[in-house]
Amino acid sequence: MLGRLLVRYLRPAWPLIVGVLVFQLAQSLASLWLPTLQADIIDDGVLKGDIDFIWRTGGVMLVISLGQILCAIIAVYFGSRLAMGAGRDLRRDLFRRVVSFSQREVGQFGAPSLITRNTNDVQQVQMLVQMSATLMVSAPILAIGGVIFAIRQDVGLSWLMAVSVPVLLIIVSLIVVRMVPAFRAMQRRIDRVNQIMREQLSGIRVVRAFVREREERARFEKASADVMDSAVRAGNLMAIMFPAVMAVLNVTGAAVIWFGAFQVQDGQAQIGTLFAFLTYMMQILMGVMMATFMFVMIPRAAVCANRIGEVLQTAPSVAAPAQPADAPVPAGRVVFDGVGFTYPGADEPVLSDISFTVEPGTTTAIIGATGSGKTTLVGLVSRLFDVTAGSVTVDGVDVRDYDPDELWRRTALVQQKAFLFSGTIASNLRYGDETATDDQLWDALEIAQAKDFVSAMPEGLDAPVAQGGQNVSGGQRQRLSIARALVHRPEVLVFDDSFSALDLRTDAALRRALDERVPDATRIVVAQRVSTIQHADQIVVLDHGRIVGLGTHDTLQETSETYREIVESQLSAQEAA
Repeated sequence: MLGRLLVRYLRPAWPLIVGVLVFQLAQSLASLWLPTLQADIIDDGVLKGDIDFIWRTGGVMLVISLGQILCAIIAVYFGSRLAMGAGRDLRRDLFRRVVSFSQREVGQFGAPSLITRNTNDVQQVQMLVQMSATLMVSAPILAIGGVIFAIRQDVGLSWLMAVSVPVLLIIVSLIVVRMVPAFRAMQRRIDRVNQIMREQLSGIRVVRAFVREREERARFEKASADVMDSAVRAGNLMAIMFPAVMAVLNVTGAAVIWFGAFQVQDGQAQIGTLFAFLTYMMQILMGVMMATFMFVMIPRAAVCANRIGEVLQTAPSVAAPAQPADAPVPAGRVVFDGVGFTYPGADEPVLSDISFTVEPGTTTAIIGATGSGKTTLVGLVSRLFDVTAGSVTVDGVDVRDYDPDELWRRTALVQQKAFLFSGTIASNLRYGDETATDDQLWDALEIAQAKDFVSAMPEGLDAPVAQGGQNVSGGQRQRLSIARALVHRPEVLVFDDSFSALDLRTDAALRRALDERVPDATRIVVAQRVSTIQHADQIVVLDHGRIVGLGTHDTLQETSETYREIVESQLSAQEAA
């Protein structure tokens, strides 16, 4: 998977790759040439007293060194551009795939894991690309070129390379093989830390209400300690690797000096040649050590690439049709025909044989006990997930055959848990329609019974909204979410228990404003309070995912025992009548 990702995201940046190769090659060749010139200065200049030769050769070395520095700077710049561009494109595609997921895929991976994959995992792959651009090119050039130049200097000492290089490779291989499981465990445990952190931040009020700060700290510390254990295990392996590599380097250097000294004493080699051979030997081993550093990064990057690939290769279960149906004239008629839905892996369906029609401009209410499938049912209208049996049609077209943008233009879902984005009230309302004017925003706020508290804010529409709307109350969040849906001006408005945080007076005023100001909109309302739905054109009563009652409030009072029990549990006999 790592190879496929690199090929896919580096192929468009081939000019940068060529630039990295060219300048890394130039830098490496300069590194290989300098020891030979140094040997010439010692043997032909210093020992013979030729000052002019020393100055000329030294000048050449100085020019080569300056060129080497320039090539290194350009190569690092190109490598950084290459890595950052690849990381940007990878994050972009990963984000696009995640936002196309339905609730099913998000639940399959988990939000904390998806966040880790789009941040930490991409960063690991990005670091590998950058290090490869700066090390992986020069490492083989130094290693192979060093062998060639060293043999040119002294064939008699070349046997040392045949011993030191294999020893180094064996040490590196044994350590790298043990690193892969450690890095895989580390990424899983980072997911766990993210999960606990998200839970504690989102549920901070619950934690404090139940005085569970100590337990939550302990849970987080346990997850953090698990990450530390994995990191320490991987760090120990890395700590073993570099002393082992340095030991091989130092022992090899000592061996070169030891055996080379005898050759110099016997007149078989010159001092400059010995120094050049020692330098080339160090370059060979440094090349192997740089490759070693890359091998340390590759296992973790490979684990991360596999996790990224899992997301990129997961097709959304809710996908746009290959040939979207022609959009009919907007009316707002919604038909549930034999609808059934089963969550993946579940033994029993959540919904079974649901059939009813919502006529344009009418209000249909859905009520039932907790867990009866109300939220799942209304989520099918906007295709948060697709039916597993039957069909849902809007204006005569199956929602699965609509172009998604057209379906979402016709429908608006106000969910039970109101969510606002960080920004301003105006930016949140214009999420429904970017072109909406201030007058349209105030009109929507008035219908949603939010105009009073927004106008009371000093900044009005420009009042700041914290992430998730944490700086406003639950009822205010719900009203702002309803106003956002109204700005969208859809044909079908779906309210998933979105009046639950409103007091009875505000609830009644909002419903009355909807009837008066948007009478043509089709409304589907999920509610727990009978007072919210008793005036609906029709009421659907759900029990264990099945319809057990369908009709008006008065009709259901006489025909549905389930509905009658709900009414009697909330209203007095006089109110029910």
